[in-house]
Amino acid sequence: MDYLIAIVLFAISSSVTPGPNNITIMASGVNFGIRRSMPLFLGICVGFAVMLLLVGIGFGQIFEKIPTLHIFIKFIGTLYLLYLAFLIATADEITMSNTPAKPLTFMKGALFQWLNAKAWVVATGAIAAFTTVGVDFYTQNIIIALTFLVISFPCVGIWLFFGSTLKKRLKSKQHRKVFNYSMGGLLVISVIPVIKELSVQLTQ
Repeated sequence: MDYLIAIVLFAISSSVTPGPNNITIMASGVNFGIRRSMPLFLGICVGFAVMLLLVGIGFGQIFEKIPTLHIFIKFIGTLYLLYLAFLIATADEITMSNTPAKPLTFMKGALFQWLNAKAWVVATGAIAAFTTVGVDFYTQNIIIALTFLVISFPCVGIWLFFGSTLKKRLKSKQHRKVFNYSMGGLLVISVIPVIKELSVQLTQ
């Protein structure tokens, strides 16, 4: 029981804190509302649980044997996050163009986890902290993944609801633009530690 409580507390603290997932879903809630953001919301929650399961099964071991592969994925992921920050910052401008902006899909939300540096840190940290090799290892992985799946819905959902609530208050295009630039800026700030780590790894 103590084991499960520990996982739940870890899942809550890591899922509800600011990061690329929550910033992205809040920005989507502001710009598209809850209903149109649901595919992205489900993609984030389900995608991270699947990622956790796969990391536990073997991806962590692969990266230990081929560290350059991990660096490559982290580099591509950082570029994608910076591009996503640009899309969030300019979302209001895109909405005003002739082609209506579209929220991210379920699949993009799920695949986004593999390019999300925070998701990697949380996934590897959870597997390292809450599994014991040789002692029902795969059962432990499934428990961790299911716990995060259940916990992520209310934790990420708070950010989506908050974004949707803000939408009612940010009726001014100028206010919406300021918000989007702020969210884009926060996403860039969340990537800075990864960029620093990458620069160290690439110069070694």
